[in-house]
Amino acid sequence: PPPPPPPSPSPGFANSRYRSPESLLDCAAKAVAEKWAFERVEERFERIPEPVQRRIVYWSFPRNEKEICMYSSAVAGVVGTGDGLPFRRGIRLLETGCVENVLQVGFHLSGTVTEPAAASEPEVTHKVAISFDRCKITSVTCGCGNRDIFYCAHVVALSLYRIRKPEQVKLRLPISETLFQMNRDQLQKLVQYLITAHHTEVLPTAQKLADEILSSNSEINQVHGAPDPTAGASIDDDNCWHLDEDQVREQVKQFLSQGGYYGSGKQLNSMFAKVREMLRMRDSNGARMLTLITEQFMADPRLSLWRQQGTGMTDKCRQLWDELGALWVCVVLNPHCKSDEKSSWLRQLKKWGDMDVCPLEDGNYGTHAHTQEKYSLARPRRTVFSRAMEACELHWQDSHLQRIISSDLYMSPAYQRDQGDSLLFNPQGLPLWLDHVPTACARVDALRSHGYSREALRLAVAIINTLRLQQQRQMDIYKHQKKELLHRGLTSTSTLEGWVGHPLDPIGCLFATLTETCRMDDDSGMDTGEGEPRPPVYQHVSVWGCGEGGESYLALALEVALMGMGQQRMMPEGLYAQDKVCRNEEQIVAKLQELELDDLLVQTLRKQALQLLEAGPFSGLGEVIHRESVPMHTYAKYLFTALLPHDADLSYKLALRAMRLPVLESSGGSGDVGHPHHGISMVPSRYPRWFTLGHLESQQCELASTMLTAAKGDMLRLRTVLEAVQKNIHSSSLIFKLAQDAFKIATPGDHPPDITLLNVALELGLQVMRMTLSTLNWRRREMVRWLVTCATEVGLRALISILQSWYTLFTPTEATSIVAATVMSHNTILRLSLDYPQREELASCARTLALQCAMKDPQNCALSALTLCEKDHIAFETAYQIVIDAASTGMTYSQLFTIARYMEHRGYPLRSFKLASLAMTHLNLAYNQDTHPAINDVLWACALSHSLGKNELAAIIPLVVKSVHCATVLSDILRRCTMTAPGLAGIPGRRNSGKLMSTDKAPLRQLLDATISAYINTTHSRLTHISPRHYGEFIEFLSKARETFLLAQDGHIQFAQFIDNLKQIYKGKKKLMMLVRERFG
Repeated sequence: PPPPPPPSPSPGFANSRYRSPESLLDCAAKAVAEKWAFERVEERFERIPEPVQRRIVYWSFPRNEKEICMYSSAVAGVVGTGDGLPFRRGIRLLETGCVENVLQVGFHLSGTVTEPAAASEPEVTHKVAISFDRCKITSVTCGCGNRDIFYCAHVVALSLYRIRKPEQVKLRLPISETLFQMNRDQLQKLVQYLITAHHTEVLPTAQKLADEILSSNSEINQVHGAPDPTAGASIDDDNCWHLDEDQVREQVKQFLSQGGYYGSGKQLNSMFAKVREMLRMRDSNGARMLTLITEQFMADPRLSLWRQQGTGMTDKCRQLWDELGALWVCVVLNPHCKSDEKSSWLRQLKKWGDMDVCPLEDGNYGTHAHTQEKYSLARPRRTVFSRAMEACELHWQDSHLQRIISSDLYMSPAYQRDQGDSLLFNPQGLPLWLDHVPTACARVDALRSHGYSREALRLAVAIINTLRLQQQRQMDIYKHQKKELLHRGLTSTSTLEGWVGHPLDPIGCLFATLTETCRMDDDSGMDTGEGEPRPPVYQHVSVWGCGEGGESYLALALEVALMGMGQQRMMPEGLYAQDKVCRNEEQIVAKLQELELDDLLVQTLRKQALQLLEAGPFSGLGEVIHRESVPMHTYAKYLFTALLPHDADLSYKLALRAMRLPVLESSGGSGDVGHPHHGISMVPSRYPRWFTLGHLESQQCELASTMLTAAKGDMLRLRTVLEAVQKNIHSSSLIFKLAQDAFKIATPGDHPPDITLLNVALELGLQVMRMTLSTLNWRRREMVRWLVTCATEVGLRALISILQSWYTLFTPTEATSIVAATVMSHNTILRLSLDYPQREELASCARTLALQCAMKDPQNCALSALTLCEKDHIAFETAYQIVIDAASTGMTYSQLFTIARYMEHRGYPLRSFKLASLAMTHLNLAYNQDTHPAINDVLWACALSHSLGKNELAAIIPLVVKSVHCATVLSDILRRCTMTAPGLAGIPGRRNSGKLMSTDKAPLRQLLDATISAYINTTHSRLTHISPRHYGEFIEFLSKARETFLLAQDGHIQFAQFIDNLKQIYKGKKKLMMLVRERFG
């Protein structure tokens, strides 16, 4: 539905076609109705004529729909039910004619509101009653039973009916006035009719009251007169809007118990926003609601838990506490609050601040001992309420301050200007406000928060003029010290307390105050929470008192944000404070990005950028900065992007200057900390305590990436950016990310690649390779593969270059198994469309690399080297010789077996046999290693020897006998050798007899003896520690042993002796020996 029409300019004459002047009676009644309790009016005048009473009662109802909206809707976008917030639903009920039977009796409004039937709900009519006093609703009741901080839609509908259609509301004087006019019979009639109409509800109460009235000494007879709920408030009553305190407590408690889940953080923020809205309407409930919220925050059971455990609270929770502290600063800085109010707030804040569980300002709970030690050294304990308590000491009585905020035209007399020594005015005669910047900005925020937006703007302008003058003076000082500072190459910053990330958010406050007046969006003030929030649209508004062509509030907002962000400041201590700096920076940049830059704003931007470059130690973008100065990457990225279309040289100069991160420079000497008068000497080098370093480095990387993207195609600029990256970025993973970014931008899928940027990507990739070559990095394989891809995109020469200088970039394993293998793959050849000479050149480089790697690390590279050299006879022979030379010293049996199998696969059986024999010399299989992974290799080696012929078998069997002591493996080899004749591989030039080999003759006789011996040894070893559950398995083992014994000529005799021997030695194991007898006799 469309927004409601604005209230009629003269609600008393809403139907009149022309606007008529209000009568004197209405003017007077309006003023009295808003300021005086009706009891005071009655006390002041003995008799008030009825027409006068009627007009006072008429004008006592609230007149501003904004106030109804404030009490019936949370902040836009939050807590919306299906069909919108209560305010929007109330308008809908009113506009569809659902409000009826509206009656105003004195200061009491009643009516019925019908909820139309919905899909699953029938039509329901609710009775609504509202009490009011001095244009504020003081209590509400509704039949819907709504339990919430905010008024329900039915209360809204009835209230808006009374505001928009006052002439349609039946108006009666307070009921006591009507009763006063009745005689005894009429009064009796009234009472009896009332009881009859509501006998079930009223009768018990009526009887009780009647009994009390008839009892002469009852309490009711001690009091003169009787109460009248329709007669308005008494003089002593607080005049404030109805706020359900229990509901506020309940909801805050509930949201806190959810610990930031289910959107509870958002809900609490909306409650804070509601407090700000109330303050802005100068509604005393703002401070009342904030007190209730704070009480619940202080009662949060998690506080003591966090304190006991020494753990920090969650970020979301910490931000809520910050907002709470900032709101209290606003409340106590109300320029029109009474001193007794301020004193009571101070007592309350002190009480909260003194509690053990009260969160500290810097967000560090830490362990108790650590906290004590930390604060005893440096400063008293500061809690989230400390700044509000300090703000209680501030006042608004300063005559200069009063003149600043009360006039747009306050200036110094012309004859006093240009003297340059005034503390109150600048050389142009404009007023200055010399105060601690965050404190001065807190005053601005307080003025704005309490609805004094014009005054807030005047003070904001005075603060900016002061900052400008200070900036100018700092630049003058720097010009005189410049040579000395540049010569020393270091600086100390006097600004320990930065404005960005400060608990009072001074820059954010000034920016919001100045831009608020420039917003063009249609802000009727009744934000009903429907639709997506649109980004603000701003227009230039001239500073009041400057006339046309003067300064614009929008340009001032941009200037102060640039000034504050560029301030050189020390990195604060503690994770939370450091995190806050980053977060606040991002918030300000997000606000700046909402500004559409026109000529005037670009001019402001350029001027401020140049000043920041020239401002020396006072600027974070000055030529020399302190080692622990907060980096400027996020800010510089904004400046670079904003300035690039207008002044490319300046934008690159700024961004390149900002690339530094001195805290990571090892050359940062200790001399840059020793300036006692700057208060830095107490702070030791805190590099390990830069908790947000990871985030800062990624921002540095983002800045570099932004510059690389912008410089695409411009070799000179790319070279400069590349140098800055190589000089300032110290993390290999970030440089790798940068290289990947550059590669992506350089190779868009639908366009030919940009070779300038590709070369930069490759150079960054090479730097990453060099940085991570000798350190462990879990992404190393990915990095190596990526580099080869990148070099392939660059072309043949790049690939040849990385192959030739492999030892500075890769380990031998990487060089052979990833780099050379990928370069030689079919895909790479196709991708590069190489002709034969080029392919040969590439292959030759790959082979040279393979041989070098095999020499350096034969264990891991020999096989890859052989594979890469297959097609070149000389290289292949060289690789083979390297393997043979290394076999006796540095290679394991598994590596040699793998290469031996490769050789057999490639058709070199004799070479394969030689390598297998070398492998066997490195192997040792104990009697119980019958599942060893090398068994397959041993069986394969024996099968290979057997297939080559009797001589090879004769050569390998002694090696097997020496290396293998496992009976089952030996018997397996023996069995295989007796099944077929040797020499079936058919080596050219050899004759093969085709006869099976006998176990009685060499070489198998030696193997048979070794196998029998292994069985005997294994049997004794197993019997030493055998348990009954293994008896069955042992008997099977003896059966296998018998099969082997029987291969010998006198095997059966040997086995019988062996069994008898066992029975004799192990006769104590009766059950086992009985099993042996059963099976073997």
